[in-house]
Amino acid sequence: MPDLKPPRSHGTELEVLVELLQFQRESVLRKVADVTEADARRSPVSSGTTLLWLLKHLSMAERIWVVYRFDGQPIDRVTSDTIEPADTIASVTETYHQTWRIVSEIVDRADSLDQLCVINEVDPPVSLRWVLMHLLEETARHAGHADVIRELLDGTTGR
Repeated sequence: MPDLKPPRSHGTELEVLVELLQFQRESVLRKVADVTEADARRSPVSSGTTLLWLLKHLSMAERIWVVYRFDGQPIDRVTSDTIEPADTIASVTETYHQTWRIVSEIVDRADSLDQLCVINEVDPPVSLRWVLMHLLEETARHAGHADVIRELLDGTTGR
């Protein structure tokens, strides 16, 4: 797997945030490429973290932060990151792709990065800027976890 470098961008703050978030999302997906269903569910670390769980967890985090907290919509799917027997790499990846599309639509129609979450469960309330930065760091953190897990599973390295 090649070691891809993050994109260099001269866009607006929003464009840079979204571009870097997308790079990290795709980095996580690259870690699941070409693994077996069994390996996607296997944890080589004592915490029990798996590649499949990381994908499901990231979908859940984006939906909770953007769809529910920022936009105020109910979330009836992807509110759990528990791996179910029916979950597959394909199904969890498709849900992650759907999440990207939903999040993108919400971000595109936002007034500005300064717009506050509709549902504020923290004090002080947080803005879309904070939410996107949080998701960027959360996704990058878990991309690093995926790097280690994949290397322990089969020796594959690279972003």
